[in-house]
Amino acid sequence: AVIVCLLFGSLAGLNTSAGEGDPNSDSPTEFAQRIAPFLANHCVDCHGSDDPEADVSLSRFQHSADVEQNFEFWERVLRVIEHREMPPSDASQPSEQELIEVGVAIRAELDAFSCSGEMRPGRVTIRRLNRVEYNNTIRDLVGVDFRPADDFPSDDVGHGFDNIADVLSMSPILLEKYLAAAETVVDQAFEDPQTRQRIELRSAERGADWRQRLQADLTSFATRAFRRPVSESEIERLLALVMPERTAGERGGRGGGTREDRGQPRGNESLKTACIAILASPHFLFRIEQDPEVPEKPTSEGADAKVESAEAAPQVRELNDYEIASRLSYFLWSSMPDERLFMLADEGRLRDPDVLRSEVDRMLGDAKSRALVDNFAGQWLQLRDLTSLSPDPDRYPAFDEDLRLAMREETERFFEAVIREDRSILEFLTADFSFVNERLAKHYGMQGVRGGEFQKVELPQQRRGVLTHASILMLTSNPTRTSPVKRGQWILDNVLGAPPPPPPEGVEELSEDEETLGSLRERMEQHRANPSCAVCHRQMDALGFGLENFDGIGAWRDRDGRFDIDPAGELPGDQAFSGPAELMELLVQQRRDDFCRCLAEKLLTYALGRGLGPYDRCATQSILNQLVEEDFRFSVLAKAVVTSDPFLYREIVGAR
Repeated sequence: AVIVCLLFGSLAGLNTSAGEGDPNSDSPTEFAQRIAPFLANHCVDCHGSDDPEADVSLSRFQHSADVEQNFEFWERVLRVIEHREMPPSDASQPSEQELIEVGVAIRAELDAFSCSGEMRPGRVTIRRLNRVEYNNTIRDLVGVDFRPADDFPSDDVGHGFDNIADVLSMSPILLEKYLAAAETVVDQAFEDPQTRQRIELRSAERGADWRQRLQADLTSFATRAFRRPVSESEIERLLALVMPERTAGERGGRGGGTREDRGQPRGNESLKTACIAILASPHFLFRIEQDPEVPEKPTSEGADAKVESAEAAPQVRELNDYEIASRLSYFLWSSMPDERLFMLADEGRLRDPDVLRSEVDRMLGDAKSRALVDNFAGQWLQLRDLTSLSPDPDRYPAFDEDLRLAMREETERFFEAVIREDRSILEFLTADFSFVNERLAKHYGMQGVRGGEFQKVELPQQRRGVLTHASILMLTSNPTRTSPVKRGQWILDNVLGAPPPPPPEGVEELSEDEETLGSLRERMEQHRANPSCAVCHRQMDALGFGLENFDGIGAWRDRDGRFDIDPAGELPGDQAFSGPAELMELLVQQRRDDFCRCLAEKLLTYALGRGLGPYDRCATQSILNQLVEEDFRFSVLAKAVVTSDPFLYREIVGAR
């Protein structure tokens, strides 16, 4: 019972009530014929309707899986059955044929999930620029690259990323920081003639008075800062803010020049004041996608017109071209749109799928796409966490700061090569090349690399893909030793998209006393003797031990102290491997779709700035289909994301 609870513990809280179908029907459903009997024979003893384990009642599903409401639940049920993790070993076991048949039946239920009905693209709440986006936007807007947000409070993280709208709150101290930064940015911009020209364009016709010139400059600057055309009323409010200053400047001018010349110093101050107001505006600090007002529901009889209006109100709307431009630029560049994106938005061309795909190619080829490496890969692969790790100096005396930096740069350069060369995303698991400098090459036992510059090299046979990079291997180790559990869990979570449930309370930590209790593998086997740990550890440990030839900082080894390393293992489904290279190949052969789905979901989450829901799986499946058709190239993944319904549409609040 404890094992079953572990397997399904992460499902607690899901809505498991099923559609009842038609119990009086003369034609029983496929679910009732094949799946329900299996559940009754092998599952409901623990997951029955009376006080079920983990509050998961399978007995409620008799006629239908109600996949529309419980898709994720049934995905997990299928996973534990296919991996032969259920039923638990101490329970009555079905035949292999029964397991195969029920797996096929459940998968058929999942495949029947309809993506042809009503569109559900979801919606993103108003989203504050995070620290990286703020710095990059200031850089591209005014040309000041002194990174004012570096001393802002850290951004919260949700769903694995720090650009998630729901967690990017605005605290009083952050508001103060934004106001101070706006003043500093404008002061620096006006001190430099080149950056000042980005604001003070003098775009009005020659001979125009000061108000016309100021209005033209503010319109141009605010349009770029707000990332959309500004209204006349917005410009009028800005002018009203600074007109008293200008008027005072003209009244205080002295002789010796024209009226226009005498007012010039105060005119500059007026423009600066207005620019500070623009940079402190919610329309700059937030990415706002303004929905139309939803008609009110009728409140009394006889309101036929209101009823018709409410029923006709759209539930989903297309994003406009400026909103698409912002989504695109903050996805690939973590910054504001450039001139070409603004031009395409002005022309109304960004909803054309061919134009969008062409822009993805252009933007991925731009140096600013390095932001995708720093901010997406840095969080997906958790490279940002490398700075906080401290391997034990007695156990790993060769580790130093230069090696730490080289570890991170190797993985970043590899990710960048996948983007720049438009390589297959499967090479994250199988690539036989990487990038090293002399320090890292020495750590890997490679010859012929000299100097601090990184160069592309062919990897030794035992290293394949990013999972054998020292960065990932150190991230998934303890300070004093490797951790097959951490490594296996990391792969399940970040590579296969199947994170295990948390360990049950009261489970003892693995003993560090290797001398008395044997090798790490032997100690793990003793740990797995606890039935509360056995099922979850079976797959985690197999994955982790496949990388056991790499020590806690990613160097190759054949022995761990006085014990020989045994990197062999077996994944569910009798899939055996003898070492890390075979493990990587096995993951691509047997778990390719799991990896591609995991990466697609993480990139879509990052691009949208929100967590994914059940209806997003239709978009995810479409992305996967496109990947398969076009050799899994990275650009195909990015293009599929930006042409997906969740990226181009949004649900309107109150329309349902």
